[in-house]
Amino acid sequence: MHELIKQFRYTLVESAVNLIPILLIIIGFQLFVFQSLPQDVISICIGFIIVIVGVTFFLMGLEIGIFPLGNNLSSEFLERKSILLFALFGFSLGFSASIAEPAIIAVASQAGEITQGALNPLTLRIIIAISVGLITAFGIVRTIIGWNIAVIIIIGYLIVLIVTYFTPTAIIGLAYDSGGVATNVATVPLIVALGVGIASALQGRSVLKDGFGFVALAAITPMISIQLYGIFALGSDFGSENIEFISNVEDEAHYDKGFTLFGIVIDLFKTFLNLVPIIATILIFQYLVIKKPLANLSGVIFGFIFLIIGLYGFIIGIKLGLFPIGESIANNLVQMNNVFFIYLFAFLIGFGTTMAEPALIAVIKQADKMSSIRLNVTIIRLLVAIGVGCGILFGAYKIVNGYNIWLLITILYSIVVILTIFAPKQIVAFAFDLGGVTTSEITVPIVTETVKELKPLITEN
Repeated sequence: MHELIKQFRYTLVESAVNLIPILLIIIGFQLFVFQSLPQDVISICIGFIIVIVGVTFFLMGLEIGIFPLGNNLSSEFLERKSILLFALFGFSLGFSASIAEPAIIAVASQAGEITQGALNPLTLRIIIAISVGLITAFGIVRTIIGWNIAVIIIIGYLIVLIVTYFTPTAIIGLAYDSGGVATNVATVPLIVALGVGIASALQGRSVLKDGFGFVALAAITPMISIQLYGIFALGSDFGSENIEFISNVEDEAHYDKGFTLFGIVIDLFKTFLNLVPIIATILIFQYLVIKKPLANLSGVIFGFIFLIIGLYGFIIGIKLGLFPIGESIANNLVQMNNVFFIYLFAFLIGFGTTMAEPALIAVIKQADKMSSIRLNVTIIRLLVAIGVGCGILFGAYKIVNGYNIWLLITILYSIVVILTIFAPKQIVAFAFDLGGVTTSEITVPIVTETVKELKPLITEN
């Protein structure tokens, strides 16, 4: 218990430090650009404190429960020497987690509403879930056999680019957004742990080269499958113009002002329900297929409890603190009508939220811990954050000026393919997975809310 408390304190301090970039961005804009303080300062401060505590619980849950669980499952399945059973577990895990993922449900529901029922939300959810399940199974097989992930990813992105050319324009946005929300914040660390566990257990495997790649593949396949659905099921005449799928993601914690203790308990239970498919899949395979009790059962239980508390906590925190301040800054930008500051804020909000993204931090630290190559965690986070900031900047420029973003995506993907050819093979899979991890619980909702608040200025231009 003493060691657990010590670890909690260390993680709490680390979580607070990780939020410093966001605080500096917000304070800088408020004091030096707007020269004013936002309303509800006390509520915003409380929100930031809750975010710090929530992220702490989340990271603790991953460290004491999820990562060890993934490594143990990998060892158990490898001992049985049945690739088929392991692949079946991977499919079940990917499918069950995705079919219940709130972000996927939100995107599918929005697609149904925008198209007035032409796109069936349940059909879209099943397509995405099957895609994630199949690619998780494939990722397990790929890691065990040792296929070159760089070649697979290059082929995957080339298929995405080719299929996009033939896809009805109205479905492209949905397809790309589906790739971004295909795996949830609990599933990503678990499948990363599975890959790392396989690479660590097999002689001659590299953790960075062979243990990663699951998240990247899980992002590619829904893009392909949704576009193929659009081509063959909907036809080229579907939709007269591009439909913009910026989803209003309803997550596990539905915060409303004036929430009660009973409401908190209900929302915690909702958060737990979103993890039930993952837990059920693990228990079924552990006790009916592997036929062994879970190793470190108390750690797994506490890990999931911490994960649930952490998820709920930092979602409530960003709604209390980060959403209001983001909306306030966006409204001030609208009133200023200054495009330079819009672009500056777009870059900085992408950079700051990525630096604070808990899933990103957890995956990088896990890679550094398990790999024989020492990684500079801070430098990697900075590079990823700069990349996300540039991506949000490009997106803001696109919205303000109205150019075709799909041309930009094609150019950027082509650059990625070229870089993949020349990059060290040890780092390719890891780099692609980090790109997938950035679309997680802090980055996506804050960026989405900020873009929505900028819509009036965007419309005027």
